[in-house]
Amino acid sequence: MAKETIKLTDLKPAEGSTSKGKRVGRGRASGMGKTSTRGHNGEGQRSGQSSKRGFEGGQMPNYRQLPKLKGFQIINKRNWAEINVGRLDALNLKEISLESLKEIKKVHPSSDGLRVLGNGDLKSALTVKAVYVSPSAKSKIEAAGGKVELV
Repeated sequence: MAKETIKLTDLKPAEGSTSKGKRVGRGRASGMGKTSTRGHNGEGQRSGQSSKRGFEGGQMPNYRQLPKLKGFQIINKRNWAEINVGRLDALNLKEISLESLKEIKKVHPSSDGLRVLGNGDLKSALTVKAVYVSPSAKSKIEAAGGKVELV
């Protein structure tokens, strides 16, 4: 059995996959009728017709029917307790941690972690245990002779 070769002349699209283009505005014999698929009168029949984005023919548009949802809620939101370096001296503690701050009621009991920020100055040496310590706060604590531990 001999191999058949495919020639470019043999290639054609599959049956029903192509259709003739619309010839609009060529009279009644075009198959599109007198109005050329535009309907009778109204904005859509005129040339240069364009309706507003979201326009639904005069009925109340969907985007105005729906309730106005204010953003979304973060499911696993963390409630950080934040404290500045300048306030650490006034606490009179040698070790600053979330637990020690909860004991003396300086942070909310529902706090998930402690963040130490670098505003203010520190004079005494302290050990700070926190989830996050800003670079400026770390340098101030270590300059005062303290120690920083990330939990």
